[in-house]
Amino acid sequence: MKLTKHLLLVFAVAVLFCSCKEANKEVSATASEAQVETQSIERTGQAFIEGDLGTTVLSIAMGSKDHTTLVAAVQAAQLENALVNAGPLMVFAPTNKAFSALPEGTIENLLKPENKDDLANILKYHVTPGNYSKDFLKKFKKLGQANNGYVKVEVVDGEPIIGGAKILASIKAGNGIVHVIDKVLLPPTA
Repeated sequence: MKLTKHLLLVFAVAVLFCSCKEANKEVSATASEAQVETQSIERTGQAFIEGDLGTTVLSIAMGSKDHTTLVAAVQAAQLENALVNAGPLMVFAPTNKAFSALPEGTIENLLKPENKDDLANILKYHVTPGNYSKDFLKKFKKLGQANNGYVKVEVVDGEPIIGGAKILASIKAGNGIVHVIDKVLLPPTA
C-alpha cells in the first residue's frame, strides 16, 4: 500500500510537472505571438507606407526637376526631417521659376549659413498642418502656417489664391499634399 501511495504521488508530481511545462510552452507561444503582433504594429507607421502613398512631401519635391531650388533651401535650413514626419502636412512648393522671380541675389544670400533662421522662417511659411485639396482651400480666409504666421486665402475666378500665389498642380503624398505654386510666399515682417 505504501508503494502504491508513493507511486501515485510520484505519478501525480510527474503529471503536475508535465502540465506546468505545457502551460509554460503555451505562455511562451502566446508571448511569441504577441511579440510578432507588436512587431507588425510597429511596422505600420508612416515610415512603412508602400506604393504611391509611401512618398513624402519631401520626396515629391526631391523627385521634381522644377523644385531643385526649393530642395536646396530645405537642405540649407536643415528642415528635411520636418517634411518626412507623419503629418499631415500641406506644402506650398514654389517652382524654380518662382524663386528666380525674386530680386537678384536673394536666394544666394538666404542660402548662407548665417541666414539659416531667416530661410527656415520663409520655408515654414510654406507649410500648413493639414491635408486640404485645392477645392477645399476655397473655404478658408487664411491658413495658419508652421512658422506661426498666417497666409491669406482668396478666391479669384473660382481658384484659390494662397498669399498671392496660384496653385499650378496638387500631388498627394503619404504624409499630406504638395500644392505646386507660381510664387514664393514671403511672411509679413514684424
